[in-house]
Amino acid sequence: MFCLSLFQSGKTVLANFLSDTTERLGGEYRPTQGVRMVSFECDLESSSDHQPCEVTLWDCSGNFKFESCWPALTTDSCGVVLVYNPTVPSQLREIESWFSMFVSSQGLQDTQCVLVAHRQPGDTHTHADTHSDLASPLSSLMVIQSNLEENPEAVRQHFYTYLQKVVKVVTESRERDEMSIIT
Repeated sequence: MFCLSLFQSGKTVLANFLSDTTERLGGEYRPTQGVRMVSFECDLESSSDHQPCEVTLWDCSGNFKFESCWPALTTDSCGVVLVYNPTVPSQLREIESWFSMFVSSQGLQDTQCVLVAHRQPGDTHTHADTHSDLASPLSSLMVIQSNLEENPEAVRQHFYTYLQKVVKVVTESRERDEMSIIT
């Protein structure tokens, strides 16, 4: 799973929360340098055999000085999480370029991508319908409204719903590949 965000959108805080890597939210901002891998297991209720799902988030810097590394990081990814701050209008406009670069170019289905409109701690802006502000190629994507101060468990549950979709796509693809070998 590939997780990329625009500059200072809160991607690392979100990755730490989803993986239970940290006990507290917030703290001093420290930009991700290149990439940081966060692995964890979660129990997806829709899994027929109820096996834990192993997830590795590649917490990638959105800083363009690391752009030369991005193609290697996206190879064989089965999902993309694009994190942005919906209160910064320029990030909403840039997200279409990121989608093209990291989802469309990899041949991933829309269900394998999720947009996370992540609100920063202390953000006083009212909750807006950012989905209606998205450009046409993005309007069919799942959008998670993330505010870890107000409702962290809802964010986790929405993320698990997204993971279930990714697992389904990967499982179906694997089954098709196995059937093509048999026949």
